[in-house]
Amino acid sequence: MRALLLLPLLVTFALSGQDGAGDGSPVSVLGSKWSKARRTIENPDAGSTAPAPAMTSANKNFERNKRINDPAGVRDPNADTIDARSAALEKSVQESRSPKTKTVDGFEYRVKVRNASAKAVEVLFWEYQFTESSNPSNVVRRQFLCGVQIKPDKEKEVLAFSASGPSDVVSVESLSKKSENLFGEKVVINRVEYADGSIWQRKDWNFAEVRSAVARATATPWGTEMCRGL
Repeated sequence: MRALLLLPLLVTFALSGQDGAGDGSPVSVLGSKWSKARRTIENPDAGSTAPAPAMTSANKNFERNKRINDPAGVRDPNADTIDARSAALEKSVQESRSPKTKTVDGFEYRVKVRNASAKAVEVLFWEYQFTESSNPSNVVRRQFLCGVQIKPDKEKEVLAFSASGPSDVVSVESLSKKSENLFGEKVVINRVEYADGSIWQRKDWNFAEVRSAVARATATPWGTEMCRGL
């Protein structure tokens, strides 16, 4: 994990006073909120899908010849094949047609935390829980993995973006109670990784259950985002 360290639209819910240290967590939850949001991200479809150029006998020996006999600046022989020229042209066409970014509608989850330990926090696993008021058995967990730097006795606002909202399914009974809050909300700290390599983990949280999700979340280089969903 050390390698990681790498417009809200509608009504935003007010900060709520919460304390995540009741289960022994060294990171206290001071407040949380969520809102609908819109993000502009890099378009993964903007890359080229042109076929790879054909392999030639000259290509196979190009690097060796360049080092031994060829003068400096010699042209790659593979660039002269029909496939290579076609691929270059197709790439130019695709890049002109595909926007470099796209807009995604989703949700922002914010939590303000305090590092109550004597060690610097580097990685944080946490979740935003939603419990349907009229159906308490319906609990939705939005889990996040965040690369953070929180010094001892310091506070930090952590921001996560997800395409998933508070709940995928809501009972008809809940929808009929428009004047009441549909969900009870709670933020839970699941795991804390420190800069010195030590770890704190909530007793009833199992890292093995999210191992594959963590692998997916860390499979590509991180940009400017602080958190990724699990």
